[in-house]
Amino acid sequence: MTMAMNNPSRFAHQGPLLDSTIDDLLLHLRGLVLAGKVLEQRGASPAEVDEHVREADRVRAELARLIAEDDPQLAA
Repeated sequence: MTMAMNNPSRFAHQGPLLDSTIDDLLLHLRGLVLAGKVLEQRGASPAEVDEHVREADRVRAELARLIAEDDPQLAA
């Protein structure tokens, strides 16, 4: 028995949602979060840790902006 789906998935996306820019930003954000944890564990100054937190926040905002531009429903 073969089943055909005529309804498009709500996850089907027509645009380049996960293009290299978003992939790069996700990787950068992951690195910032991990580096921030290492800095905290090693007793870095609050200023050093805060610098990573601010940069991670900036990258998160950029990701949200790119995703909202690509598909406003995903950013909601």
